[in-house]
This record gives sequence, structure tokens and C-alpha cells, in this order.
Amino acid sequence: MHEIELRRAAFGDRPAPPPDVLAAAGPPKRRLLGAIVLGAQGRYAAATTLLDELARDRDPVVAALALATLASHRRQLGGHAVARGLDGAALRQAVTAVSEPDPDGLDARGALADALLGLAADHLGTGRLTASRRVLDRAAAAVDNWRTRTRLGWVTAELALASGDGQAAVGPAEVALDEATAAGSIRHTVKSQLVLAAALGTIGQKRRAGELVSGALADADKYELSSLSWPAGLIAADLWPADADRHRSRTAAVLHAVLLGSDPGGRRLAHGSPWVPV
Repeated sequence: MHEIELRRAAFGDRPAPPPDVLAAAGPPKRRLLGAIVLGAQGRYAAATTLLDELARDRDPVVAALALATLASHRRQLGGHAVARGLDGAALRQAVTAVSEPDPDGLDARGALADALLGLAADHLGTGRLTASRRVLDRAAAAVDNWRTRTRLGWVTAELALASGDGQAAVGPAEVALDEATAAGSIRHTVKSQLVLAAALGTIGQKRRAGELVSGALADADKYELSSLSWPAGLIAADLWPADADRHRSRTAAVLHAVLLGSDPGGRRLAHGSPWVPV
């Protein structure tokens, strides 16, 4: 499969190809894109196999992007402390790297932003809000493409929510949704819808929050985005108490499938995390 098609699956509107196509051999950037799509599907074991090798690549940009991607997968399974070590390693690779610019941020500047945004999210997940805010301020200076601007909006909104300020979370979540929608990225749009729905839910705007979650659930199912489907189910359960049991049951089924597709280390992180309802 050509790189441009894999980019559309990772960052656009193309449904994911079969797992064996995603895991196939090829140039480093092609394998990185395959790992990104596999992670979005919750196929963490297959993604980790690719990323472990790419993290040792002689090109520091490739290595940094692979480490930051693996860190994001660990965070998705609740392993924020483990992710912090990976993001730190990504930062060490990215801080002196140089490359030609890439439209989706798969370049030196994007790798630097990914590592910093990842570290901010890692600190947030372990309750270190001051450290998260400090790293986030540094990350903002490195952001220069739609993907990292979207991620900056996510982490900024999540930090505001963790600080108890739902109103402050709405603005950056709206920016993230605008960026993802303009870029035509289904996966980033779904995640942005969920972040914005969570923010709106805390300030009583349940109707729009519900519309966003409904759209996110539909697209997560259509595009097999299992890594986002189960968090969407948890938000839906909070928004619609009358249907909470149904949403939690569905979430449990999706998460069970995700854990079956995870490597042993990922499963251990999920079982030990307060963030993952296993």
C-alpha cells in the first residue's frame, strides 16, 4: 500500500486496511503510519512490534516519533508513568533533530511537539498539574501544524478539566475540533468531539455534549477506532444515566477486545490503572 493511502487512514478519512497490510515491511515512515493506525484500532501488540524496532532507528526523527507514538498507546491503556519515560526518550532524540517539513508533523518539529505534549499529558495523568502546565507552555512554542495544534487543544482542555475549570476547557477543545475537522481527519475529529463533550458536560450543556458523543460513537464504530470507542462509551454512560448500563456493557465488550489485542505489558498497565475500567 502506498504511503499516501496509509496517511489517509492515519490522518484522514480512509477506513483502515487489513492488519496484515498495516504490519507489512517497508520504509520507516510507512511502518510508522501502519503502527499509528493499528494503535487507533486498539491493536496494541501489533503496533508495539513495529514501534519497538522503529524506536531504534538511526534517524532521530523516526526514533522520536516512534517513541512518542508508543507512549501515546501506553497512555491509552492508563500507563502514564511508563509513557513518561518513553516521551522523555523521544524528547532526547527530537531536541537536536532536523528534517524537511511534513504536512502532518512527521518531522523534527512535530516530533519535538509530540514529545512535549505527551509529557504534559503524562504529568496530567499522574496528578502533577503544575509540571503538566509548565511542559505544555513549552510545547505550545513548538506547535506548527494542524495535528499538533489539535493535540495542544486536547491537552490544554484536559488540564483545565483536571483543574476543575470546565469553562476554561471549552475554548481549546473547540479549537481542536475546528483544526481536526478542517484537516479532514476522522480520528482526530472523534477524539476532539469527546474532549469537547466532556468539557460541555461539566458546565451543564448536556444537549450539545450528547450530540457530539453520538457522532463520535458512530464514527468510532464505522472506522474501527476501538481506542476511542470505549472512552466514548464511558462519557455516554455519564451523559445518559437511563442508558448507562447498556453503554457500560458495550464499553466492557470493546475494552475486552482491545486487551486481547494488546501485548502483555499493555494488559498489565490497563489492569493496574485507575483510568481503565477493566
